[in-house]
Amino acid sequence: MTLATATKRPVKRVSGPPGRGRPVDHGAWFLVLPALIPILVLSVGPLLYGIALSFTDAQAGRTAPTRWVGALNFQDLLHDTLFWESFRIGLLWAVGVTVPQFLLALGLALLLNQNLRFRWLARALAIIPWAMPEVVVGIMWRLVYHPDAGILNETLRDLGLGDGRDWLTGLATALPAVIVVGVWAGMPQTTVALLAGLQNTPPELHEAAALDGAGAWGRFRAVTWPALKPVALAITALNFIWNFNAFALVYVLTNGGPGGRTRLPMLFAYEEAFRYGQFGYAAAMGCVMVAVISVILAFHLVGRLKGGDEQ
Repeated sequence: MTLATATKRPVKRVSGPPGRGRPVDHGAWFLVLPALIPILVLSVGPLLYGIALSFTDAQAGRTAPTRWVGALNFQDLLHDTLFWESFRIGLLWAVGVTVPQFLLALGLALLLNQNLRFRWLARALAIIPWAMPEVVVGIMWRLVYHPDAGILNETLRDLGLGDGRDWLTGLATALPAVIVVGVWAGMPQTTVALLAGLQNTPPELHEAAALDGAGAWGRFRAVTWPALKPVALAITALNFIWNFNAFALVYVLTNGGPGGRTRLPMLFAYEEAFRYGQFGYAAAMGCVMVAVISVILAFHLVGRLKGGDEQ
C-alpha cells in the first residue's frame, strides 16, 4: 500500500453523542478547579447566602435565634414606597450616566484613533479617571462643587453668571451634579473598549468606502458602526449594570441626600442593613435588584442572539 492510498483512506468516525467513544480527561478538572474556587467562595456562596437570608428575620444585635419568615420580607417590600422611589432614582441615574458616557466615549475614541501628534499622551491622560479610586473621585468633586471655595462656583462668579450655589445639597441640582461625576469617572473604560473595537476594523474597508465617494458620516455608518456595534452593545450593558449597582461614589458625594434625591437602591439596602440592622429585609432588596439586573441582561442577550441570527 502506497502513501497516497493510505492518505486517501476514509477516517472512521465514531457515531453517537459527543464525547462517547473518546477517553475522558479527568485531570482537566484539576486545572479548572483553582479558577472555580474563588468564584464559588466569593460570588456564588455569598449570593446563595443572601438569598437564604432574605427569607429570614435576621437583625443586628439580636440574642433570639433567627426565624424563617418565608416571603414576608418581599411582601413588605412591595408596599415600601421609599424603596421603589430609590429604585426609580437608580434607573434615572443608570440611564443618565450610561447614555452620555457612551456618546462622549465614542467621540473620544474616534478622536484618539486618529493619527495625531502626542496621541500616546492623550490616551494616557484619557484613562486617568479610571485609575483613581471612587472615594478619591468623590472627595475631589466635592471640592469642585463646594459652595464657597469650589472651582465651579468661582468660575461662574468670574464669568458673571451668578453667585454660585450648593450643587450637592440642592433638591433640583443634586442628582444632575452626581450624574456628571458618574459620567466623568466611568467614561475612560468605555473609551478603551470602543478604541479597541476601532483598531480591529480593517483600514481597507474605510479606503474602499472613500473610493466609492462616501464621506466621513457615510464611512461611519457603513464601516465603523457595524464593526463597532458588538463592542458597543456589550460595554453599554455592562455600564448599565455597574451604574445601577453604584454605591461608593454617591455615598461619598451626597450620602443619599438631600431628602433622598440621590438615594440609589444599593445605598438604600446598605442603610437598612448597617444603619437599622435589618439584615433580612436588606437581603430581600438585594435579591430584587439581582432579579431586575438578570432580566435586563437576559433581554440584552436575546437581542444579541437575534441580531446574530439575522446577520
